[in-house]
Amino acid sequence: MKALRSWRFWIVIPAAIILLGYMSAPFWLSAAGGWLVDAEPPTPADVVVVLAGDRTGSRILRAAELVKQGYAPLVLVSGPYGMYGHSEDELAIELAVANGYPRSFFVGVPHVSHSTREEAGYLIAELRKRGAMRVLLVTTNFHTGRAKSVYTELGKGLDIRFVSAPDPFFSPENWWRNREGRKIFFFEVTKRLADAFGI
Repeated sequence: MKALRSWRFWIVIPAAIILLGYMSAPFWLSAAGGWLVDAEPPTPADVVVVLAGDRTGSRILRAAELVKQGYAPLVLVSGPYGMYGHSEDELAIELAVANGYPRSFFVGVPHVSHSTREEAGYLIAELRKRGAMRVLLVTTNFHTGRAKSVYTELGKGLDIRFVSAPDPFFSPENWWRNREGRKIFFFEVTKRLADAFGI
């Protein structure tokens, strides 16, 4: 009888834990998605900076809208080389112009970088050269947390606010429901770990 009770215990308890984990999954998966996001509302600034790495154009369009709304006079557009013979800033600016924003809103900052940290080195140097102290930095929602960590470390003395642009495949509340959202989460967590270990 005692052995039977023991057997039931080792079946029922793990089953209950698995069931509880499954039923609470939306809560802790949403919390995990929210952990990636560290965005702030925009305030008046000297310049808007839009980071590279956007596949959909949401970053450049969000930045352009901030200038249109009067938050800053222009957008510095990060532009690593290597996009089919173009720098990314060229392609991003063309997309914004095609969407009705004046070309005068934008200044391209072409460079060669392979990470958010390398990109930050170029962009912070450009900001200091221009004497821009108050900055609205626009990146995709899932990238705001990691960008904030890097730019807070490297951009000492600058007042940088991190403004998010939406991503069609990633919502912190339900990112796990589509394959692209799961990939974005996995890669972003991997990059955070790489940053933590200096890889």
